[in-house]
Amino acid sequence: MKLIFEISSLLDRSTAKIVTHPEEQQHWDSIREAIHQMDTKIVVINAKNNRNVQIKLSSIAVIQSEDRLCNVRLITGEHYLLPKRLKFVEEDLSDQHFVRINNQTIINTACIQTFAATQQARIQVELVDGSSYYVSRYYIKQFRGKLV
Repeated sequence: MKLIFEISSLLDRSTAKIVTHPEEQQHWDSIREAIHQMDTKIVVINAKNNRNVQIKLSSIAVIQSEDRLCNVRLITGEHYLLPKRLKFVEEDLSDQHFVRINNQTIINTACIQTFAATQQARIQVELVDGSSYYVSRYYIKQFRGKLV
């Protein structure tokens, strides 16, 4: 199979256009599945031994601000450090399944188990690992937009 890459500023940043021969239409499902199974990785720091580790974005449950670093907690409960400010992490993950819910926290929308309205117009989010976070009023519209 021959691959040809083209650039188009008319496409959205998170869109890829694939053009095939009409006889290859039966392979579209396998191509789509292969692309969806690819998972982006990021490099984080293991605080125990100060080594760089690559982790899949899909394994991240929560990213929380820790001054000039971010604390990355995986679904398995492991903790790592990311040497970036939260606002830059948010920009990098804007087209992924992550949403900022308050000034200190970004969560993976794939890890949301339940959410419910609480007092003072906030939303309480419970993740699959049992942890609970609050969506502040400022980020509610962005949160609802990511869930659609």
